Amino acid sequence: MQRPIPWAWLLLVGLLLLAPGPAGRFVLDLLGGLTLLLLLVPLILAASGFIGWQVLKRRLRTCPSCGFTTLATSTCPACGSTFEPSDGSSSVGGFGLSSKRSEAPDAEIDASQATIDVEVISPD
Repeated sequence: MQRPIPWAWLLLVGLLLLAPGPAGRFVLDLLGGLTLLLLLVPLILAASGFIGWQVLKRRLRTCPSCGFTTLATSTCPACGSTFEPSDGSSSVGGFGLSSKRSEAPDAEIDASQATIDVEVISPD
């Protein structure tokens, strides 16, 4: 047995949407707010997830001995080797850096110790 279509409720909702009164405005505002909420919540969740992943990724350390990636700060939980302290003379990216230039091309260089020479070339 099929249920009859509730024409009375549909007509009432239609009148509320079309009526310029406060009830119609309330329903339209409610529908607009729900639509905005349904559109913005996934975007906010995605942005917060991306920021959280970036923060987590910065805290991860890779063991120079075994290559295990962890959040530990002093010793590697896999092999037990110690991580070097993170002051200016320690290793960055597995390469030891000093105040001079490192031999490794992929190593990061301290910005206060680096000089960049720029040559201006005319397009002519």
